[in-house]
Amino acid sequence: MSALGKSPRVPDEGREWLTLLERKTVLAVVHTLTYGKRLVDVLALLEADFRVQVVFTAPPHVFGDDVPRFLQGLGGAVVPWEEAVRMSFDLALAAGPRGVEEISAPLITLPHGAGYVKRLVKGAHPGVAGLRRYDLVPGGRLPAAVAVPHHAELPDLARHCPEVMPYAHVVGDPAHDRITASLPLRAAYRRALGVPDGEELVVVASTWGASSSFGRFEALLPRLVAELPAGRYRTVLLVHPNVWSGHGSWQVRAWLAQCVRLGVTLVPPEADWRTVLIAADSIIGDHGSVTLYGTLTGAPILLASSPEREINPASPAAALAATAPALSPTHPLVDQLHYAAAEYRPEEYAAIASRITSEPGRFNRNMRRLMYRLLGLGQPAHEPETVPLPVPPPLDAWAPGRRGVPA
Repeated sequence: MSALGKSPRVPDEGREWLTLLERKTVLAVVHTLTYGKRLVDVLALLEADFRVQVVFTAPPHVFGDDVPRFLQGLGGAVVPWEEAVRMSFDLALAAGPRGVEEISAPLITLPHGAGYVKRLVKGAHPGVAGLRRYDLVPGGRLPAAVAVPHHAELPDLARHCPEVMPYAHVVGDPAHDRITASLPLRAAYRRALGVPDGEELVVVASTWGASSSFGRFEALLPRLVAELPAGRYRTVLLVHPNVWSGHGSWQVRAWLAQCVRLGVTLVPPEADWRTVLIAADSIIGDHGSVTLYGTLTGAPILLASSPEREINPASPAAALAATAPALSPTHPLVDQLHYAAAEYRPEEYAAIASRITSEPGRFNRNMRRLMYRLLGLGQPAHEPETVPLPVPPPLDAWAPGRRGVPA
């Protein structure tokens, strides 16, 4: 039996043990850790509303290994997938398309990263991830709403799936707004992370896939260790959760163990990467969302990987690939970081960042309005607040085995 018994619309003996009955029930469909972390920001808009009960489910997914532990950490009521598809809900939220057509509820779909960046050139459903008919009309079923971050996405929606246009809503981007609201706390984040004055924090961000910067780590990591002097530089790795899930946590840590022992910090996939990104002095990245969000921080960016064939040419990632300097395999790394800083033009990166959302600072307002309209409820009588990110733990807490840190 699930945490809630059966459908809230069907009386059941298991429901008699609940304290609050007749709530509107919202289902969060968590396929992967990345999707789940995006949905948590959205679900915060339902906090303190006793009219609403949120429950979670985890459909089968190739990158879903870490989801049960993630949901356990949240402390949410979890409905097994095979039970969720037999129930009905008042609203469902999903940041990915797989299986959601089986859910009986008005469905809101939304992207799980910085818009629609990646172009898939292989597989059964080629095209820009998030803008394919496979994504927009999962299983042939129209959702109740498609939440998009920018008005510039609407022509692509109209071209690829015109029947979805009446359900498209430009709401903005929650990660953009949390990062922007948190930028004034950069110094506090650096203190909390344990980055002393005079030490430069180099954040190396990787998406997943063969063309990601992780695919080049075998060559890049020795350079980070050998060429960035300890005491002047601190290197932190942000590796996409799909890498951890696809290869296994043990394997990722084993591959990177020697670099961690030599002083590189590997941030675990469940941690909030956004405060680390805000604290960065330099970013070495690729065509993933984390690197793109780095354009909000003012940190110079070097691109270790930027595969043109895998980038949506209409996306801000394509503009970043044409703007940020590319990492050279032959020139000294310190010199390249200095070059990127000297060539950094804030106005160019601000223009790229402006393509992440056309509703800056308004995601919470727009998304809450959409959810409550579909729930058939009036919104709470207060402005939804964009709360700055909490301070992170020290980097050393993530780095057992680092010099001076017990293993």
